[in-house]
Amino acid sequence: MPLSPSSSAQSARETIAKRLKALQQDAGLTGHDLALRTGFSESKVSRIAGAKTPPSADDIQRWCAACGAEGEAPDLVAASRAADEMYVQWKRLHRTGMKHAQDAILPQFENSRHIRMYCSNVMPGIVQRREYARALMGTITAFQNTPNDVEAAVESRLQRDRYLRQGNCTFAFVLEETVLYYPLGDDEAMADQLHHLMDIMALPRVSLGVIPFRAPRAMWPLEAFYMFDDRQVDAELLTAIVKITAPGEVAAYSKAFRILSGMAVHGHEARTLIEQAIHALG
Repeated sequence: MPLSPSSSAQSARETIAKRLKALQQDAGLTGHDLALRTGFSESKVSRIAGAKTPPSADDIQRWCAACGAEGEAPDLVAASRAADEMYVQWKRLHRTGMKHAQDAILPQFENSRHIRMYCSNVMPGIVQRREYARALMGTITAFQNTPNDVEAAVESRLQRDRYLRQGNCTFAFVLEETVLYYPLGDDEAMADQLHHLMDIMALPRVSLGVIPFRAPRAMWPLEAFYMFDDRQVDAELLTAIVKITAPGEVAAYSKAFRILSGMAVHGHEARTLIEQAIHALG
């Protein structure tokens, strides 16, 4: 089973803490000694060494200087920043609105050759239609109480559609059947979204599977996740997006995607499920 989605970030922080602790030991310093040299409290020294408190860039520089290892600081600061980027709270990511986050993901599409997406709650962003995306982003903005730039964010999201139609990247989507029924926008918006989904299925570089309600579960429903080749997984939680790059965890998500895809129906059977969802709109 996949590890906890935040475990990549925590593992990276623990590695940094171990390196700092090793510098302290190599310098022959006790926690009390280090506290005196850095101006930290002894409890802060303990929290940093135990990976309980992520150190700031200034903390790392002062720690390394106290240990006579100033040359170690740049690499440790860079590693700490990378760990911070693995687990990013949505409110931080959306602090100026949603458009910036929509723009920031575009290079991932441009630099990938095979993208896999599993969604158990909403349509993948790259296949969303205008009214569906507007309704979804509106609810997210209201929930997070972040600046409302929904119209600009929607325009940015709609730009992703071009990656389905040009270039060499292939896409594999797996949706839980529930996604076809969760109403975002009015019936007209949902019908438009579902018809668009059928259009997407016909594209030559797209595979789309739907896991039926009553399919035997070889894998429980997971959080939505997006795989960019075999180098990164973005897992979406309620409060944060987790960027997973540890090879073992990426492999776990790849295995999960294979199982979920094996549970799904494709082609005519998937189209039938989508048509049934359209008919249910009345």
